[in-house]
Amino acid sequence: MKQHTPLTPGIVAGRLTPQEYEANFGDISPRLAPHEASVAANRCYFCYDAPCVTACPTSIDIPLFIRQIATGTPEAAARTILSQNILGGMCARVCPTENLCEGACVRETAEGDPVTIGRLQRYATDTLMADGTHPFTRAKPTGKRVAVVGGGPAGLSCAHRLALLGHSVTIYEARAKLGGLNEYGIASYKAPEDFAQREIDWLLQIGGIEVRTNTKVESLSKLRDYDAIFLGVGLAGTNSLGLDKMKNVRDAVEFIAELRQQPDRAKLAVGRNVVVIGGGMTAVDAAVQSKLLGAENVTIVYRRTRGDMGASDVEKAHAETHGVRIVTGAVPAAMGAEARFTYAADASQSLALAADQVLSAIGQTLAQVPVGEKDGLRHEGRKLAPKPAPDVWAGGDCAAGGDDLTVTAVAEGRDAAESIHKALMGA
Repeated sequence: MKQHTPLTPGIVAGRLTPQEYEANFGDISPRLAPHEASVAANRCYFCYDAPCVTACPTSIDIPLFIRQIATGTPEAAARTILSQNILGGMCARVCPTENLCEGACVRETAEGDPVTIGRLQRYATDTLMADGTHPFTRAKPTGKRVAVVGGGPAGLSCAHRLALLGHSVTIYEARAKLGGLNEYGIASYKAPEDFAQREIDWLLQIGGIEVRTNTKVESLSKLRDYDAIFLGVGLAGTNSLGLDKMKNVRDAVEFIAELRQQPDRAKLAVGRNVVVIGGGMTAVDAAVQSKLLGAENVTIVYRRTRGDMGASDVEKAHAETHGVRIVTGAVPAAMGAEARFTYAADASQSLALAADQVLSAIGQTLAQVPVGEKDGLRHEGRKLAPKPAPDVWAGGDCAAGGDDLTVTAVAEGRDAAESIHKALMGA
């Protein structure tokens, strides 16, 4: 990845000592020890009609896998998880469980203290992956070939399920690495030690999957010798602030991607006074990591209310405990040595913040997608339809109908693979 060159003198690298960088970017939620996992698992009521399962986009049998941990068989628990969510290790690290399974947990409703489902999921999947073996075996080859465009969570999930069912799969990925936002778009402290790539290497052990990185598909007509096509191209475009003279403004996703790909954080430049515009998980990740890189003052500014922010309450609290200030109800007006905002409730009132660096995290959009010479792709709103053409499927952030979450992308990729399999086999 090409390193970003700062445009203002206040943005510099090496603000901290090596020891401070190491401490700041350590694992935010280390793996449970076996005894800790046993204690946590035995808090589960093992509900028959478990609301946590309904809240999980991949419909993992959560009571079953927790019971398997409680009985000392975490490898079996991992198989239960991975049969529904092949990226269960990463999802255990990045899912907003407080809004999904743990938010629906009966103990959360009754006591305000849910079973720690996410950490138990990580314990199980990490235990299984530690021995390096893959728990699934490919079916007999079908002779069918499927192209998967995009190597993010949706594409990887789709490719694995198709390979499991016996199809031959080729993944086309425009970037140098597979993983999508798991590799390029989340905070480093959520998945340290190159976990995203280690999980992908493990996933590919299923066999039957060819990987072509640094390969951008310009037209679906190039893929017409495949029996089916899956598009998991994500949201590569970014929304613009629509303001002039913004030399110190940088896209937050690009900032996070550079941080994820730079092993020496002392080489990463960050401002002394950083302003992050936006209210989602990307804004929080960018803001917190700015603090961890040594920024003195970091402020998130969001145009609507705190309750409207896309980031979860846990993520917002995490930012504030790291010294990030959150300002709501303020609309960007001008970006220079100061970041100026007007208040949404009263445009005559304004806010000025010192800003040698501004990170824009106001959302991503569907970039240009590959289209054949004669066939267009059906859209629903601003995204692709889940079935945009007769022999084309789509899933993940680029497709309409779901939340822009890793776990949702995994579910959509898996379900598309099952649909493709039925179509190809005439079921």
